[in-house]
Amino acid sequence: MKVALQGRAQGRQRELYEEAGIEIVEGGCRTEDDMIELIGDADGAQVGIWPLTSRKVLEGCPNLKAVSRFGVGVDSIDHDAATELGVMVCNVPGSNTTEVADHAAALLLSVTRQVVEGVTNTRAGNWADNPRAMGFAPRMRRLTGHTVGIVGFGNIGRAFATRMRGFGVSRIIAFDPYVRQLAGDLYGVTMVDFETLTREADYISIHSAATAESQYLFDAATFKRMKPTAILINTARGPIVNEEALADALEAGEIEAAAVDVTEIEPLASSSRLLKLPNCYVTPHVAAMSSVFVAETAVMQAENIIFVLQGKKPHGLTNPDVVKTIAVMRHTDPGRWANVPDL
Repeated sequence: MKVALQGRAQGRQRELYEEAGIEIVEGGCRTEDDMIELIGDADGAQVGIWPLTSRKVLEGCPNLKAVSRFGVGVDSIDHDAATELGVMVCNVPGSNTTEVADHAAALLLSVTRQVVEGVTNTRAGNWADNPRAMGFAPRMRRLTGHTVGIVGFGNIGRAFATRMRGFGVSRIIAFDPYVRQLAGDLYGVTMVDFETLTREADYISIHSAATAESQYLFDAATFKRMKPTAILINTARGPIVNEEALADALEAGEIEAAAVDVTEIEPLASSSRLLKLPNCYVTPHVAAMSSVFVAETAVMQAENIIFVLQGKKPHGLTNPDVVKTIAVMRHTDPGRWANVPDL
């Protein structure tokens, strides 16, 4: 058995593969053709965000049985193609819940408490030498007594709600078409429709997946509906927010500020309008990161592939219908699944 790693083995991954008797190959990829060359005849692959694990890549790797992402998001993998071809798409559910919820809260506090401006002015010597230049204090705000809106009420959205309750906010509302009010009741959250949330929330944090439904959920019309004092936080996925519409809204004062950890295209170009706006903070897609996350997720990412090749269930399977495809293959032409134990 062989597994291809896009990048280098992390943490205990090399040790785990060796213990399982699995050969590993490592390499960087800039294009889909690079990925096909790297994965080749491998049985499993650890893949990243870019290049996309597209239909072309999956069809070009005839022996591939499982692909595993580092973390939760799997939107870079063509699920329809993977399911059709009998390839399991794996992730590590819950691995970064704490970190992303913390980061979203940190971004919100950084904006409301003007942390960046305070540090910048102090380092520039303005506190001691030119205090009148420190004009950020009037923009500082409190969380207590305000309405927090959460878009996407899965594990991370719920963790964020738990953190917000500790700040004494007046209420927490959430939008998620797949979550009932019963789940909201457990967290003291009122489930509402999207228009209500964007109209009534003072602070909005996005925690939904990137899907066809959520693409550009925040567009020009949405920003016009929001409060002029609203602050938007996005630690989910870039395409949920139309960046040009966001920049327009920030420049026009349709909303007060935004802080994002994800962008439509990453890395964000240095010429981006968002980087030139004083009321917009951008961090480089690091919300999930911590030493604990890296260590634990590295193990679980490797275990996903090892488990699949050993006939065991992975930690996370995001295309469950593939099980039916594999069952049909085993009873007709097993193809890539020949000589692999059944789950």
